[in-house]
Amino acid sequence: MIILTLLDLAGAVALLLWGIRMVQTGVQRAFGARLRGFLDTALRNRGSAFLAGIGVTAILQSSTATGLMVTGFAADSLVGLMPALAVMLGANVGTTLIVQILSFNVTAVAPILILAGVAMFRKMTQGPRDFGRVLIGLGLVLLALHQFLSLLGPYEATAGLRSALHFITAYPLLDVIIAALLTWAAHSSVAIVLMVMSFATRGAIPVEAALALVLGANIGTAINPLVEGATGDDPAHRRLPLGNLLNRLLGVAVVMPLLPWIANGMRRIEPDPARAVADFHTLFNLGLAAVFFPLLTPYAALLRRLLPSRINPADPSRPRYLDASAAETPFIALGSAAREALRLVDVLESMLSGLRQLVEKGDRRQLAETKLLDDVLDRLNGAIKTYVVGLDQAAMTDQDHKRAMEILRFTTNLESAGDVIDRNLLGLISKKIKRGLDFSPQGQAELLGAIDRLLANIRTAAALFVLDDARLARRLAAEKQEFRAIEANATEAHFQRLREGRPDSAETSSLHLDMLRDLKRVNTHLVAAAAYPVLESKGELLQSRIRTTPDLEEAGEADDPHRLVP
Repeated sequence: MIILTLLDLAGAVALLLWGIRMVQTGVQRAFGARLRGFLDTALRNRGSAFLAGIGVTAILQSSTATGLMVTGFAADSLVGLMPALAVMLGANVGTTLIVQILSFNVTAVAPILILAGVAMFRKMTQGPRDFGRVLIGLGLVLLALHQFLSLLGPYEATAGLRSALHFITAYPLLDVIIAALLTWAAHSSVAIVLMVMSFATRGAIPVEAALALVLGANIGTAINPLVEGATGDDPAHRRLPLGNLLNRLLGVAVVMPLLPWIANGMRRIEPDPARAVADFHTLFNLGLAAVFFPLLTPYAALLRRLLPSRINPADPSRPRYLDASAAETPFIALGSAAREALRLVDVLESMLSGLRQLVEKGDRRQLAETKLLDDVLDRLNGAIKTYVVGLDQAAMTDQDHKRAMEILRFTTNLESAGDVIDRNLLGLISKKIKRGLDFSPQGQAELLGAIDRLLANIRTAAALFVLDDARLARRLAAEKQEFRAIEANATEAHFQRLREGRPDSAETSSLHLDMLRDLKRVNTHLVAAAAYPVLESKGELLQSRIRTTPDLEEAGEADDPHRLVP
C-alpha cells in the first residue's frame, strides 16, 4: 500500500514537472526568437536589463532558461557583465510570479485550460498552436497540485510520514541542501516551491521548514547555468553564473539565522501557509535585488578579478586588439576596432579557401572545419559591436561617429557573408557529398573561377576599408555586374540542358546554379561593406533604381540599386 502511494506521489510530481516543461517549451516555440531578440536589445543598461529579466522569465517560467541565454550572450562577449547580472536579478524575481498565481485556489480552471489548449493545438496554425501547448501545461500543473494534495490528505497523520518529515525539517540546513539538490535535478525551482507549498498547506511541515526549503530551491536553480551554460576553458565564461550563485548563497547565509523570527512574522501577516511560502519566495528575491542592484558595478569588477580572462593565442575567436583602456579616447579605440575588423577579412578568406577545396575534393573533414569558422566570425563581430557601441558617445566627434558606423557596417556585412557561406553554400556542398554528385569539368571550373574572384574581392575590400580610395571602390562595385553576368550565363545553360532532355545533369546543374547565386550574394555583401561607403561619401551613388527621367527610359539603362553616377 505504501509503495502504491509513493508511486502515486511520484506520478503527481512527474505530471507537475511535465506540465511546467510544456509551458516552457510552448512559450519558447511561440515566442523564443522574439524573446531572445528582446532580451538582446534590452541589455543596454542595468534598469532595462532588470525589467527584461523579470518579463522574459515570467513568460518562460524558468530562470534557468533565462540564465542560460544570458550566460551564452556573456560568453560570446555580446553583453557586458554588469547588465547581465542585472538580468539575473530580474530573472530571480520573475520566476516567483507563477508561484504567486498558483498559491491561490485556481484548480477549478484546470479543465478549461486543457480544453482550450487542446482545441488550439489541434486546430490553429503554428503560433497559436504552440500557445495551446502553454495552456495544456498550465492545466496539467493545476491538476498535478490537486492530485498531490489529495494523496497527502489520508497520510498526513500517519506516524511514519510524520516522523520522517519531522526528522528532515528539524534541521534547516538539511532542508536547504535537500531542496537545492532537488531543484538542480528537476531544473525548476517553480516545481519544488509548489511542492513545498502543498506540504505546508496540509500541515505536513512547519512554516519555518518550508521557508528553509524555499531558500534551498533558490540556490538549486542557480546551479544549472553554472554547470550547463559556462562551457569552455576560459574562467571568464563562469563570471555571470557564479556571480548569480554567490549572491544567492550570501542571501541564504544572512536569512538562515533569522528564519524563526521571519516564520513568526509571515504567520502573522499571512495565515495561509501556501501564501506565506509564495510571499517569502518573492520577498527574498526582491530583497536580494534591492541589496545587489546598487552594487553591480563593484560586484562585476570583483568577479573580473576573481575570474580573469584566459588569453588563448590559439583561439581565433578571441579579440586581440580591443583595448579596454583605450575606450576613454574614442579615436584611438576606433583604430583598435578597425584593426580587429580586419581579422574578419582573414577568417572570411579562410572560409572561401575551404569552400574552394570542397568544390575540388569534397572532403567531409574540411566541411566540418570550414563550418567552425562561422562561429569565429560571429564572436569577433559580436565583440567589436559591443566595444564600439560601448564607447563614450559624448566624447566622439562627427568624424568619430562616421568611422564607428563604417566599422559596424563593414563587420556586419562580413559576418552576413559568412552566414551565406555557412548556411547556404556549405549546405549545398553537404548535399552534393551525401548524394555522391559530381560537377562537370566546365561547371567546376566556373565555380572555382567565381570563388577566386571573391577571394580577390575580399582583399580589395580590406584595402578599401583602410585606404578610402574611390578608384578601388568603383572597381569593387563593378564586380556586381560581373557576377550578374556569370549567373545569367549559368541560368541560360541550365535551361538549355533541360530543353535538350538531359535529366542526368539536371540535379548537378541546379546545384551549380544555386551555388553561383549564393556566391553572388557573398559578393554583394563585400561591395556593401567596403565600396558603397566610399562611393556614397564622394557622391558617386544613386539612391534608387527607379527611373526618374524620360532620357534614362529612352536609353534603356537598367540601374543598379546603388548605380554609379556617370
